[in-house]
Amino acid sequence: MSNLDSMFTSGGEYSKEITKDFFKNVYMYMGAALAISGIIAYMAGTPEFIFNHFVDVDPVTNTGSPNVLFWVVSLAPVGLGLVIQLAYRRLSLGLLLLLFLGYSVLMGFSLSVIMITYSIGTIAVTFFSAAGAFAAMAIIGYTTKTDLTKFGSLLYMAFIGIFIASFANIWIGSEMMDFVIAIIGVFVFTGLTAYFMQQLKNTAENQMLDGVERNKLALVGGLILYILFINLFMSLLRLMGGND
Repeated sequence: MSNLDSMFTSGGEYSKEITKDFFKNVYMYMGAALAISGIIAYMAGTPEFIFNHFVDVDPVTNTGSPNVLFWVVSLAPVGLGLVIQLAYRRLSLGLLLLLFLGYSVLMGFSLSVIMITYSIGTIAVTFFSAAGAFAAMAIIGYTTKTDLTKFGSLLYMAFIGIFIASFANIWIGSEMMDFVIAIIGVFVFTGLTAYFMQQLKNTAENQMLDGVERNKLALVGGLILYILFINLFMSLLRLMGGND
């Protein structure tokens, strides 16, 4: 996500129809990623599947711990996301679509764990709460006349801090740290949604982009909106607490 400023640029007059088509593609990609991840998370989110594929059980202590496949599924999307964002100019649209599909699938398996950690009711309420907050901030980012560039830069630094802290807390296992990270995450990801929507608007209004690059940027835009939404959703879900 740190490459956004170089990817999304403004300039030139624009056509409302071109802008509408651009955002239509952005939300199509985002919606497709959410649908793919959601279906896979629901299908794979059973104790049998998770413990058979993502957990190694110690035969002596009869305790389980995440196996290699779990870490591959959890960390691979980070690499795929960076490749899509940093190398989109050099990659064909077809290859970007393949990577995008792979990202969505892997995220679905990664998110499957929440199906046995939280109740369906909690997940549904949190999803719609996240959707409402996301939509509100997206509208603010699209309509505001204030330049959010400096605001976005500060939020990126906070995002990096959250990522590092979350990774460290996997081993620390502090519930208080997880709670604090979740609270900060809600503010960071809602703020980044507004910032990024402003960047997308600038891109949509830029007629200097050719059709191929515009389509690629729509895919990248859909990916990052998806990432922001999922992180906002997960932050809110952590605040809700898991099953007893």
